[in-house]
Amino acid sequence: MKRLVLIVIAIGVIGVVLLRRHSGNSAGAAVPPPAVPVTVTHPQYADLPIWLEAVGTVQSVNVVNVKVRVDGQLQRVVFTEGTNVRQGAVLAQIDPRPFKAQLELARANLAKDQAQVTNAKVNLDRFQKLATLGAAASQNVDTFRAQVGQLEAAMQGDRAMIDTAQLDLSFTTVRSPIDGRVGIRLVDPGSIVHASDPSGIVTVTQMDPIEVMFSLPQDQLPGVLAAQGALEVDAVTRSDGRVLAKGALEVIDNQIDPATGQVRIKALFNNERRTLWPGELVAARILLRTDLHVLVVPARAVQLGQNGSFVYVVAPNSMVAVRPVKVDASVDGFSAIASGLAATDSVVLDGQSRIAPGTSVAASGGAS
Repeated sequence: MKRLVLIVIAIGVIGVVLLRRHSGNSAGAAVPPPAVPVTVTHPQYADLPIWLEAVGTVQSVNVVNVKVRVDGQLQRVVFTEGTNVRQGAVLAQIDPRPFKAQLELARANLAKDQAQVTNAKVNLDRFQKLATLGAAASQNVDTFRAQVGQLEAAMQGDRAMIDTAQLDLSFTTVRSPIDGRVGIRLVDPGSIVHASDPSGIVTVTQMDPIEVMFSLPQDQLPGVLAAQGALEVDAVTRSDGRVLAKGALEVIDNQIDPATGQVRIKALFNNERRTLWPGELVAARILLRTDLHVLVVPARAVQLGQNGSFVYVVAPNSMVAVRPVKVDASVDGFSAIASGLAATDSVVLDGQSRIAPGTSVAASGGAS
């Protein structure tokens, strides 16, 4: 029994000694914090296209509200709504019978005046011979000469009336003035139409080529004006950035809007596949230039501080340091670094919110 008591006492003493020794070590040295996991990447050399982007509106080069040019009853509508038509294609027909009658009347008046002119010339010739012989007064010759002139003038008026009647008759056939797409019919067959009607019969919209109108800030105008050659313009969807059509800059407006500080720009696109639709909102991107072989990093690696742009760089000892950088341009998720980085640097790509200068990190490679 005494031996058991001595063993228990010995175990307790040893435990107390070990506890005191452990307490002394804890008080003398602090345990270092664990390394913060971050993702790093290396800067790369690449060709960086410099784009300017703005919201644009698709609009047709030509939009014509087709109206009638003479009054009458609309006999028939030839076109099918929503189809493509060629210039000169028949769209509608107005009752031509009243205009044919006007043409026949004008031709009859011309025939009547021609007969009168012929008779007046015969009388003029007769009295000229008699006046030469002294058998008629010269006053009669002058009278018939004036009559011939009046009748010839009437014939000119008759010819003008014939031309007018023929023109009005041709207007009874309504044709498309341009190549384009017809919209919804605005007048039904059988209706009485007038040249003064505001709505017309249908609207024809040119679809190819087509334009995109957009505006850029005035600060970007010098770069656009300084660019050499025709500038490439892409029309892309606003939702997912999908390219709808490729075109070229056509017109820069001759003044800046003082209210907004924006300048209007128009670009022209081929639209054979009808990927652009009039009135559609798209994103217009101008390819200003392409910077060749520049050092780039993912844009999310660049941070903005009180003293400008900077990145976190991981040193060989796994400690983080702040590196000021100069950013030239940021395009499509990448930033061109003009100064401050080398291709061999390890730049923190993700995890910046948990680190500070001097932080120990556990770096893992990330795709740029």
